Amino acid sequence: MKFNALAILTCIALGVATAQAAGNHDHAPKFGGVVIETKAGDVEVVAKPDVIQIYVSDHGKEVKLDGAKAKVTLLNGSEKSEADLTPAGNKLEAKGTFKIAKGTKGIAVILLAGKPAATARFEVK
Repeated sequence: MKFNALAILTCIALGVATAQAAGNHDHAPKFGGVVIETKAGDVEVVAKPDVIQIYVSDHGKEVKLDGAKAKVTLLNGSEKSEADLTPAGNKLEAKGTFKIAKGTKGIAVILLAGKPAATARFEVK
């Protein structure tokens, strides 16, 4: 009986330690966009009528975007538009005029230097 109780307490302790080691995986948007998990890390897409921005982070830390680029395809019903994004400080960005509304769907293909392409699908809320 004592062995079973000890085994159960050990399992509980290991479970709590594992949960704590997993860290904070908060996927709340920091810049008012939509957060998507990708191979490149967490991607936040901010889509506005005059600018599209993509922020990339890995376990909460900003990813260096030197040499990075992205292409975003926006879908509004049967209309399709594309934008090429380039590094602008801590984000990838494209400025222009974009048809963005609630329900606009998008696909972002992100290329980080030395890494395979990552794809993020999103919908503007």
